[in-house]
Amino acid sequence: MRRAGVFVLLWLAFAAHAGSSTLRVGSQVLTVGDPASRVVELLGKPSYKSHKKAAPSGGNVRGGKKSGRRKMSSARAAGGEQWQYRRGNRVTTIIIADGKVVGFEDHAG
Repeated sequence: MRRAGVFVLLWLAFAAHAGSSTLRVGSQVLTVGDPASRVVELLGKPSYKSHKKAAPSGGNVRGGKKSGRRKMSSARAAGGEQWQYRRGNRVTTIIIADGKVVGFEDHAG
């Protein structure tokens, strides 16, 4: 029974972190809306960069009914760049659009 309780607490902690608009970097905090220069100031140059195109706004390619796709996060829909960093045993991806941070992805890697 204790395992189930611990699992639920861990799941809730992860869910809360996934929806966060801030990322702790040492004693500093990076926030959605910060300029890309702040990312470089806190994390340095990224290990990897990829360019993303903006996601389509809805409907399917043929213009028919909207499909039952899951909604993309606003960070993913924005397009822009993804900057990837290795921080210890974690991989952090910072999503940049129009020179500003629009989201984060942080997971064990």
